[in-house]
Amino acid sequence: MVQFEFRGKSGKYHSVRINDRRLATIVKRCQELPGYDLFQYLDAVGQRQTIGSADVNAYLRQSTGQDFTAKDVRTWAGMVLAAVALWECGVFTSQTEAKKNIVQAIEAVARRLGNTRTICRKCYVHPAVLDYYLDGSLPAGLLPHDAPEHSPVLSGLRPEEAAVLTFLKQHSVPQAMLSQKAS
Repeated sequence: MVQFEFRGKSGKYHSVRINDRRLATIVKRCQELPGYDLFQYLDAVGQRQTIGSADVNAYLRQSTGQDFTAKDVRTWAGMVLAAVALWECGVFTSQTEAKKNIVQAIEAVARRLGNTRTICRKCYVHPAVLDYYLDGSLPAGLLPHDAPEHSPVLSGLRPEEAAVLTFLKQHSVPQAMLSQKAS
């Protein structure tokens, strides 16, 4: 297990636990490097180099061949978390109940991402997810088995991600938004 504790945006304190033996081994090796910064590495000539957000974004662009940033990954995660939270709320009996469920789902995503509800809803949850929940089509269309298992576009996605992507594609969310978030 690895526990990351850090101060994020707006000085908010975060504590995140990850249970992954491989990651723990990598972090342990990084901790053994001298210096203040945890995320660092030794380059080809043995010089210590730190890793910052520009490095992470460059890695994402290089590995995907697309113009992705860490914010894109975070936005995709927020959208998937919201869709799954709403799917778990299930069918509602009134618009009042539906709106309460949306608030509850947005609160859960905001806690997970370390943002306010307002920022989470505005920046990290695609409006189509909320619209489809309000019109009653999201719960019925977001079952994990609804995503094709062997689609090349969906390979590497968790089942809930594949289901969200499939649902959004079937409901005519603009392709540019989907291809950017799904790769």
